[in-house]
Amino acid sequence: MQSQSRNVLVLACCQSTLQVTGVTLVAVTGLAGYAIAADKSLSTVPLTSYVIGSAISTVPASLLMNAIGRRAGFQVGAAFGVAGGAICALAIYLASFWLLCAGMMVMGFFTAFGKYYRFAAADAAEVSFRAKAISLTLAGGLIGGFFGPEMAKLTTGAFEGGLTYLAPYLSLMGVALVAMVLLTQLDIPKPTAHERKESGRPLAQIMTQPVFIVAALAGMLSYGIMNLMMTSTPLAMLAHEHHFNDAAFVLQWHMIGMYAPSFFTGSLIARFGVLNVILTGCMLMLVCIVAALTGTELLNFWLAMSMLGVGWNFMFVGASALLTEVHAPAERAKTQAANDFLIFLTMAISSASSGLLLNKSGWHAVNYGSVPFLLLAAVATMWLMWQRRAARAAT
Repeated sequence: MQSQSRNVLVLACCQSTLQVTGVTLVAVTGLAGYAIAADKSLSTVPLTSYVIGSAISTVPASLLMNAIGRRAGFQVGAAFGVAGGAICALAIYLASFWLLCAGMMVMGFFTAFGKYYRFAAADAAEVSFRAKAISLTLAGGLIGGFFGPEMAKLTTGAFEGGLTYLAPYLSLMGVALVAMVLLTQLDIPKPTAHERKESGRPLAQIMTQPVFIVAALAGMLSYGIMNLMMTSTPLAMLAHEHHFNDAAFVLQWHMIGMYAPSFFTGSLIARFGVLNVILTGCMLMLVCIVAALTGTELLNFWLAMSMLGVGWNFMFVGASALLTEVHAPAERAKTQAANDFLIFLTMAISSASSGLLLNKSGWHAVNYGSVPFLLLAAVATMWLMWQRRAARAAT
């Protein structure tokens, strides 16, 4: 019990460094891309490169950690964070748009490793504590919600002469180094030789289970919709004549909405059931869209992004907890890798779509485009609820 609590604390702190990195990148990179891109419609391509980097490395990251252990694997990921920050800083110095894309892809490698923090906490916890372990680990992102936007504001403009966005990327190198130090305190045993050799069921068999389908859909669509709207928000606010500090304020509250509920989401899952929590998240995301469509004042952006954060939390924590039900210990690496690959693939598509939708059709198109996918997640969740009720009735 003491070991699992310590691991959750360490991983929650690491999650905070990951989130500081993520929110700083979201706050700065769209604007940095806009500043140095010859074609302004490509301004979100660096963020898309970030997601693509995460997508292509999520499977290798999981397999590497299965071979060398969680602690060593996470430290490799943090080293990518240091390298990615350096490449992005060089790109700003040289005003090279495509080098910025390359640096953001390397930053995506860091994120791919870091997204397994939640699963590492669950894997090392007792069954009854798994949902809370995931939830409390993600709660560490709350620190990122406070400090990420502040760091973006404090460092943006620190250098003059066309180097407005240089300092934020330099600061992220330090954040990744902090993660490497924190990870020295992680105490999760390496997989045994038997666990590494044993493969369990074929992946196709695991992925065709109704529980996997719903867990993956909830994770994919919660992240896809959240990413679509979040990456568009700073540019939409700029287009509606809001100050950069207003955008940073809105993103700060969005991050608080994403991670503050994690202190009790695990308890809500234990009390009301994981599917009810996921469904509630879908409803909260609908509230977000309504708020975004009713106006473009600061209050509308603030309410929309706050509700988007809470809705994402309920859906994503619920999806992560649901996924732990579908695999045996020997199947963890490939099941978690498949799930997160699908999530990052969805994020890559949503990132690429956000800039095009915003530039070609406007902020309302971004919101309307999210509705069908949100309804798909809600319908899939209710389908699994019906299946489980039918199974209980049959027994």
